[in-house]
Amino acid sequence: MADAAEAWKPKFNPWTIAVVVAMAAFMEVLDTSIANVALPHLAGDLGASNDESTWVLTSYLVSNAIVLPISGWLATTFGRKRFFLLCILLFTVTSLLCGIAPSLGMLVVFRVIQGAGGGGLQPMAQAILADTFPPEKRGLAFALYGITAIMAPTIGPTLGGWLTDNYSWRWIFYINLPVGLLTLLLVYRLVEDPPYLSARKGAGIRVDYIGIALLILAVGALQILLDKGQEDDWFGSNFIVTLAVISIVCFISLVIWEWRQQAPVVDVRMFKSVSFAVSSLMMFALGVLLFSSLVMMPLFLQTLMGYTAEAAGLVLSGASIIILFEMPIVGQLTTKVPAKYIMAFGWVCLAFGMYYSAQRLNLLISFGAASRLRIAQAFGLGFLFVPISLSAYSGIPAEKGNSVSGLVNFMRNIGSSVGTSMVTTLLARRAQVHQSMLSAHTNLYEPVFRNQLSGLAAQLNQAGASAPDAQVQAYARSYQSLLIQSQTLAYIDTYMLLAIAASLMFLLSFVVRKNDPRARAVVAE
Repeated sequence: MADAAEAWKPKFNPWTIAVVVAMAAFMEVLDTSIANVALPHLAGDLGASNDESTWVLTSYLVSNAIVLPISGWLATTFGRKRFFLLCILLFTVTSLLCGIAPSLGMLVVFRVIQGAGGGGLQPMAQAILADTFPPEKRGLAFALYGITAIMAPTIGPTLGGWLTDNYSWRWIFYINLPVGLLTLLLVYRLVEDPPYLSARKGAGIRVDYIGIALLILAVGALQILLDKGQEDDWFGSNFIVTLAVISIVCFISLVIWEWRQQAPVVDVRMFKSVSFAVSSLMMFALGVLLFSSLVMMPLFLQTLMGYTAEAAGLVLSGASIIILFEMPIVGQLTTKVPAKYIMAFGWVCLAFGMYYSAQRLNLLISFGAASRLRIAQAFGLGFLFVPISLSAYSGIPAEKGNSVSGLVNFMRNIGSSVGTSMVTTLLARRAQVHQSMLSAHTNLYEPVFRNQLSGLAAQLNQAGASAPDAQVQAYARSYQSLLIQSQTLAYIDTYMLLAIAASLMFLLSFVVRKNDPRARAVVAE
C-alpha cells in the first residue's frame, strides 16, 4: 500500500491543487475570527443582548471542534474528495443562510451547520497537500497552507470591521459565496483520491455511536466552558464546574473506549508515537500563543490608547506581510534542514518577541513602535507551523494521513480557544492584583500622592471648576489613571508568561524525531 501511495501522482499540476485547497481552508479560518467585531451590530439588528450574540461564535466553534478530530475517519469511510466537497457545499450554503437569518435563533442554528462544514476544510486541505506532494516537497506545500492558517485570523477582524462599518454585518457571510462556489467547482474538477483511499472508501462502514457521543459531550462542554468561564467567574460558578466535570469524564472515557476499537472515529493510538504526540502538543501551544498575541495587541490599543478597530488592524498588518514572506523561505529550509532545528529557532524567536513586548510595552508607544512590537511577536510564528506539521507526519504511514491532519488541526483549534480564554482571564486577574498593590500607595497618608492630588485639584480649579468639584474630579482622574496603569501591568505580566511558555516549547523541540529533509518516503514506525 505504501508503494502504491509512493508511485501515485495527481493528474493536474500539484501547485494548482495546492492553491485551490488552500483557498478553501483560508475561507474557513477567516470565518472563525471575522464575526467577532460585528457582534454589537448583529445584536442590535436582531434585537438580542450582547451576551446572547456571543453564541454566534460559540456555536460555530463547538460544532467545528467536534468535526475536526473525526474528519480522518469520515474521509476514509466516505472518500476524502466526496467529504471535502460536502464540507465546502455545507459551508457555502449556510453562509448564505446566515446572511439572510431573520433572528438570532436561526442564525445560531445555521452557524452550527456552518461550523460542521468548516470543520472538515482545514484537515482535508492539509491531507490533500500531504498526498499531492512527495515528502521532500511537503514543506513548500505546507508553507502555502500555513499562510492561510496564520494570516487569516489576522485579516479577519480588520475585514469584518470594514464590512460591518461600510455595508452590513450580513456581508461577513455573503463574501463566502463567490469563493465557496469557485472552490467547489475547482475541487470537483482537479482533486482526486489516491489509490489507498479509493480502495477503502465505503468498505465495511461501522459507525461508532458511543465514541461520537462521548466526543460531542467532551468537546462541546470544553468549548462552552472556555467561552463562558471568565464571564461566569470560572469555578465560582456551578455551571462551569458541571461543564468541567462532563468534559474531563467524557475525554477520559473517549480515550479508553477508542483505544479498544478496531475502527475508532478518533485514532487515539497515534499518540503512542512520541514525535506525533510532541508535535500535537506544540501545535496546541502554537494555537495558544498565536491567538493570545492576536487578542492582546488590538485590545491594548483600543481599550487603553483609543485606537479605532481599523487602526489597530493596521498595526497587525506589518506582521502579516513579514509572515507572508517568511513562509516560502521556511518551506525551502525544510528541504535542507531537519524540522526540529527550524522549530527550535522559531520558539526562541517567539520567546524573545514576547519578552521584548513585556519590556517595551507602555502607554506612550507610537503607532510605529506598536507595529514593531507586533512584528517581533509574530516573527517566530513563520518558523513553526511548517516544521511542526512535517514532524507530525514523520513516521506515520500514508493511510493515516487524514487522521494526522484532523488531530493536529483539532489541537490548534483547541489551543486557540484556550489562548483567547486564558488571555482574557489573566488580564482581568492580574489587573486586580496590580490595582490592589497600587492602591496601597494612593491614599492621603502618602505625601507624594497627596501632593499630586493637590496639584491636580489646583489645575482644575484654575481651569474653571469650583473647589469641591475640582477635588472630586482630581480623585476621579487619579483613580482612572490607577486603573489604566494596573491594566498595562497586567499586559506586561501576560507577555512574560507567554515568553516562558515559548521557552519551554524550545526545550521540547529536541524531543521531536530528527527527520531527513531529503528523504523521498516516510517510513512507518
